[in-house]
Amino acid sequence: MRRGIPIAAALGVLAFAAAGCGGSGGGDGGSGEKAARDPGAVSGTVTWWDTSDATNEAPEFRRLVAEFEAKYPRIKVDYVNVPFDQAQQKFKTAAAAGRGAPDVLRADVGWTAGFAQLGYLKDLTGTPALDRPEDFLRGPLEGAAYEGRTYGVPQVTDTLGLLYNKELLREAGVDRPPANWPEVKDAARKVREKSGAGGIGLSPDSYYSLPFLYGEKSDMLDVPGKRITIADPASRKGIETAVDLVRSGAAPKPAGTDGYNALKTDFKNGRLAMLIDGPWATKELFGGDAFKRRENLGIAPVPAGSTGVAGAPVGGHNLVVYAGTRNFDASYLFVRFMTDGERQREASTALGLLPTRTSAYTKDVLADPVRKSFHDALTTAHPRPPIPQGGDLFTVWLQHYTKILTLREEPRAGLEATAKEWKSALLKDYAVAS
Repeated sequence: MRRGIPIAAALGVLAFAAAGCGGSGGGDGGSGEKAARDPGAVSGTVTWWDTSDATNEAPEFRRLVAEFEAKYPRIKVDYVNVPFDQAQQKFKTAAAAGRGAPDVLRADVGWTAGFAQLGYLKDLTGTPALDRPEDFLRGPLEGAAYEGRTYGVPQVTDTLGLLYNKELLREAGVDRPPANWPEVKDAARKVREKSGAGGIGLSPDSYYSLPFLYGEKSDMLDVPGKRITIADPASRKGIETAVDLVRSGAAPKPAGTDGYNALKTDFKNGRLAMLIDGPWATKELFGGDAFKRRENLGIAPVPAGSTGVAGAPVGGHNLVVYAGTRNFDASYLFVRFMTDGERQREASTALGLLPTRTSAYTKDVLADPVRKSFHDALTTAHPRPPIPQGGDLFTVWLQHYTKILTLREEPRAGLEATAKEWKSALLKDYAVAS
């Protein structure tokens, strides 16, 4: 059941639904019959909003776009790189207005269900865009679904890990990567005493808070029980652990939401020993002085909490098709091309990203220790709450987690404020656990 759609959004849905009637150019209402029957005859322009990193990832995706245009010369792709932190709201605004939205969007997995609930996405079940669904990993495919239908095609998946400078740890007498947060603090102290380098870089982005929650066997929500658990004692203990790392000096205090880039720069140049990050970061890291020898980069599971449990979230991106597009057939062909096994393999070997198709995990992909480490980490990664409000939860939590990690707000106050805002604006039928 669809519920909670704002009036402006609902009017936007009606507007673009009217504009998109028969909108595939072939009059099939988006069935994709022409793309399936005679793909070489499909023509038109596909506007793609790519939310990948403009410096380190976008050049590879632009190269793949050129491959697509060479294969389908009658289709032109209007490539637009949209900053990730702006894309969710920008797409919502355009879709609600019924104008300005792209034909295809690279959407975070946490956005897909919410966009689908609002009616902004085309159901891709049974269309040419979703080619060989049985080839996709189960987790990413489930992250592209809403109410039993598939609204996105998984392009890339990921999780978080503990990245570390093997040489700095070895010189400090740390013979193995820390397995829990107290060991992280101890390793950071030894590194500072030995070399003067910093300990561990923690991002103030709310996504990066999840290992601290999972380490206490908690989560943002208890979805089956309809309970908000972000402020319960276990979650608070996890976030207090993150704050303790900053207060103790084990983790440098990030300079606001943009401060993580500075920490990443320090890590890649040998001024920081450890970092919590995902496979998307490795291409940039290998450009730094510390990792010119690629084998100096170690990757381990995220450290465990006081429960002895370690957990990282499942992330990734889907390619989704705007429900109001007039270019269904061309959009389907583009999505299918960009998510096929060969293109995923190419992007993986070029960027270190994790494919979503089993067929893309070829020997050359798994031969790389970075991809192998993150691929193995996926087997124990946690799916995020499978609800339409998922993306908005992180937006609210971001404001408070940034203040908490930069020591401008006490953990309990920030967590309780987050739970209150979720309850009043996003999850009115949920109870707040305390």
